[in-house]
Amino acid sequence: MEEAQAQLASYVVDGSPHLVITANPEMVMKARGDQLLTEIMERADLVVADGVGVVWASGIIGDRVPERIPGIVLAEGLLRRAASEGWKVFLLGGAEGVSDQAAQALRRILPDLKIVGTFHGFFGSDQEEQEILEQITREKPEILLAALGVPRQEKWLAAHLGTLKVPVAIGVGGSFNVWAGVDKRAPLWVRKINLEWFYRLVRQPWRVKRLLSLPVFVLAVVFSRFRQGR
Repeated sequence: MEEAQAQLASYVVDGSPHLVITANPEMVMKARGDQLLTEIMERADLVVADGVGVVWASGIIGDRVPERIPGIVLAEGLLRRAASEGWKVFLLGGAEGVSDQAAQALRRILPDLKIVGTFHGFFGSDQEEQEILEQITREKPEILLAALGVPRQEKWLAAHLGTLKVPVAIGVGGSFNVWAGVDKRAPLWVRKINLEWFYRLVRQPWRVKRLLSLPVFVLAVVFSRFRQGR
């Protein structure tokens, strides 16, 4: 975690655009059938393991990542640093009003945090997208957090980061909902035993379709290891 945070800070100091991806098994499985997402993940400046399954898979395949870093934890650590350093932050995504609620909640926790703009994630027209691009360009944030869902957030950031020139851009999934109080994270003890995914399933049964990718992910990892050993 400390190493990842140091890397993010170095990106801000560098000033050039950097794409950061928090990969979980669901994203990895989507990438297997999505060439563009695969290429984006391969080109990303930093990919962290947001899921114990990715850490496990890396050990099986032979290129073990050091630890699991949930995207929301990575983002919160970066926001704390941003508050102390005076870095500007832009929040993009979530349902209408959620990014504003998230910004208000974050400011209560981090009074010195400079959130220079928010925009919801349900934009569809070219006019709305252009408005977003112009707003981000005008505000010149050091950090752009996008909560647009996988793979939309990764594809949107990859497509526009070169134009926006934001030093650190991260897709953060449902983090805005948590900060806004719409959703809750699992209790700490549940997180420690790596069952946060099960907690989310109990609270949001509609996620069961998304979790069907997990056994496929396990089989894909095992098959990959088998091929390496041949």
